[in-house]
Amino acid sequence: MTSDSLDLARRMRAVLSGANLDGHCLEMLRSTFDRFLDLETRRMSKRLLTGVRHQKQRIAALLGLLSDLDQITETETDHTVFVEMALLFEEISRTATVAAASLREVDVVKANETPPVDGLKIVPSQWAPHCANGK
Repeated sequence: MTSDSLDLARRMRAVLSGANLDGHCLEMLRSTFDRFLDLETRRMSKRLLTGVRHQKQRIAALLGLLSDLDQITETETDHTVFVEMALLFEEISRTATVAAASLREVDVVKANETPPVDGLKIVPSQWAPHCANGK
């Protein structure tokens, strides 16, 4: 699920909240959507952060490969080593860009969290049959 999917779920919640349901059923519906959105927000944030940690490890490995740069001097005869080092720096840049974009996505997801419904103690397992039947 992406932040666009979370936006869709929020819009669905808003539309369903306008349905002709009694107060109890309406509050249970809102509560269910809020719980769903909270769980999805946490799931997305965790997935994105796991990806960022992977990118960090990738950069650390690339930096290890760059340690050979310390032994290279201006008198180096193998000119391909400069191209290889440049490619490592470019890969670090691309990896860092992906990680930064993921962190920005976490920020967007967290900024759009749905605040919890205060005082609502109803859980979906308490859904009354008359709500499900529309009575």
